[in-house]
Amino acid sequence: MRTILAILAASLLAVGPSGGSLALASSTGPSVAATSSASGSTAGLDGALDVPDDLTAAEVSFRGSAGLVMHGSVVSPVRARSGRAGVVLVHGAGSGTKRDKLLGEAVAFARQGLSVLIYDKRSEGYSLFQRSYSQLADDALGAVETLRRQPGIDPAKVGIWGLSEGGWVAPLAASRSGNIAFVILVGANALHPLRQQTWAVAAGLRKAGVRGSFVDRAEPTLYRVIADGGMFPEPYYDPEPVIASVRQPVLGIWGVHDLLTPPRETPPIFAKALEQGGNRRYTFRFFADADHAAHRTPDGGVTRLPELAPGYAELVGGWVGAVTSGRAPVAQVTGPAPVQADNTVGVPPAEWWESAGVQAAALVLFLVAFGGYPVVALVRRVRRRGGVPAVKVARLVSAGGLVVVIGGFAYLFYAIMTGGKLSSPGPLVADRPLVWLAIQALAVATVVGTVLTCVRWRRSAAPGERVRLGLLVAGGVVFVPWALYWGLLLP
Repeated sequence: MRTILAILAASLLAVGPSGGSLALASSTGPSVAATSSASGSTAGLDGALDVPDDLTAAEVSFRGSAGLVMHGSVVSPVRARSGRAGVVLVHGAGSGTKRDKLLGEAVAFARQGLSVLIYDKRSEGYSLFQRSYSQLADDALGAVETLRRQPGIDPAKVGIWGLSEGGWVAPLAASRSGNIAFVILVGANALHPLRQQTWAVAAGLRKAGVRGSFVDRAEPTLYRVIADGGMFPEPYYDPEPVIASVRQPVLGIWGVHDLLTPPRETPPIFAKALEQGGNRRYTFRFFADADHAAHRTPDGGVTRLPELAPGYAELVGGWVGAVTSGRAPVAQVTGPAPVQADNTVGVPPAEWWESAGVQAAALVLFLVAFGGYPVVALVRRVRRRGGVPAVKVARLVSAGGLVVVIGGFAYLFYAIMTGGKLSSPGPLVADRPLVWLAIQALAVATVVGTVLTCVRWRRSAAPGERVRLGLLVAGGVVFVPWALYWGLLLP
């Protein structure tokens, strides 16, 4: 079952990821030539970073969590002033993410007079199914200490910036170190990663026009099973206590059209947690026509353009200058109201009866019960042995049950993958995917067929046929609550 879940989770988390697994940090810029390292880091020191002529890039290495050697670049203005501030950029989700993914942000911030350290994200100990925010925070702290030692940088003016998943990592790093002067968060999330991921994929499906049990029931149920099977890392990580322990000034930035972090719900949670910890030195800013990463978007967050939102880099430069001069703004929230069509919904841990193990047992039962009926008939035919003629309605239960179970899951995975990428999961009828409606109709037919087969089973006199029909009926009986649970029998 774990192998099956791993394959399925790989498909789901490759959406962009969510959840704690969303691969969101993207910007354009020249690539980094990377070489492998025995330490497991993702780029070598000979991987020079191309930057515009008005900037310089110095290659650095440092120790991350558990002594892992990591590599990065410090981007600075050519005519950098001494005593300048610096910032470390922490990636969003994604394994093996190279530093050039954040080169656009690094260039923009360096042109505001900052020195910016970007680094190759660890691949050792980080994957779709394994990660530790604590470990990532220690990596970031190693980068902070390295930047503080660079020539011309005031070590008391070095802060940290986190995008998406980095919005969980950066506050954790800041809560552990008094050497971090400020915290900047972009597209950060104050909810549990699993709750954020299910909302993000559902938001994509709804934006594609999908309504009903498919998006309200089947999608979150699948993620709960994946998490229960141990295939969704850090599903119930609680960021609020960490946020409450942050004492540094905080700049929170959200795109109005963020489709991956709920932009209306998250900022108030951040503000409440910070104020509970006695920290009112926060500034929240919403950018119009901007997406999850505060890049420009022409279509409500579906497409991410290379350019940062107008005024974003200038805000960072001015705000850092103010807070490192002892003039941190107090409890400021500005910008247009964010667009969030639907609220997030809690995704509690699975109860025993809906756990991954029970789901696996149900699938095995369905395969045996529904698949056994035609297999027995085939064996009889191969052996040229006579027998009681097959019951037509039993054939419907057998075939229908198999198609619903196998085809239903296959379509669910496909639709969630495309929905998470904001693509339509096929033709819609009354806001329901046509394929899903067909699978639901077949599920209803399977239930009706089970009732009729049960009547035939009670009347059957042949012992062998009673056993075969009895197993089929048993599968059909379990199928009813299972189909209800997955929304197959709901509108």
